[in-house]
Amino acid sequence: MANEQTGRALLNERSIKVLNAEMNEVKRAKKVLRILEKIYPEVAVPLDHKNIFTLLISVLLSAQCTDLNVNNVTKHIYPKYNKPKHFIKLGRKKIERLIKSIGIFRIKAKSIYNLSKTLEKEHQGKVPNTFEDLEKLPGVGHKTASVVMSQGFGYPAFPVDTHIHRLAQRWGLTNGKNVIQTEKDLKRLFPERYWNKLHLQIIYYGREYCKARECHGISCKICTTCYPNRKKPIKTKKA
Repeated sequence: MANEQTGRALLNERSIKVLNAEMNEVKRAKKVLRILEKIYPEVAVPLDHKNIFTLLISVLLSAQCTDLNVNNVTKHIYPKYNKPKHFIKLGRKKIERLIKSIGIFRIKAKSIYNLSKTLEKEHQGKVPNTFEDLEKLPGVGHKTASVVMSQGFGYPAFPVDTHIHRLAQRWGLTNGKNVIQTEKDLKRLFPERYWNKLHLQIIYYGREYCKARECHGISCKICTTCYPNRKKPIKTKKA
């Protein structure tokens, strides 16, 4: 009987700790949202595009590359080439030449070419508006599909890249296992109506205030608000 009571007591203690941890996460999330809303009441999509198809192409190109570099390249492409049939006609080699200043351009050119063929063959040249269909396209993963669903179609989504993954760890919003877990945690902590705007706010804030090699979790407004007693730089787990 005594062992059973001790077991229940330990279980209750663990439950209280879990509950307190969740409550603290909720409090931090509210602080983060309040700060971001104040600094970035309006946010623009960082990747320039002419339509949903070119948004998809730009997101694909942005892997391991800055948005600025992508925009500098696509500003010479999209005025003339902005539909799947245009890239099919170009062919892989010409696409490579157009995007050669972007990282892993050969792999990306192959994806763009094959993706364009798939869109023409299976979707009448239009970008599908479901996660399932998007993630079947060549070179399109969950994060890319989430950006297109969010920024292109206005569907509630929370795209998580390595930068958002890092920031969510610094701010105590996730345990940092992987981007999949981080996405689930952020969706749990923030109301759905904020997701599309919030993921952009986090990106802009990280670039401006909570940089990987500058803030280290101890100097920006959000880090100091969420963890006022933190003294040592925090190490984050890679995605």
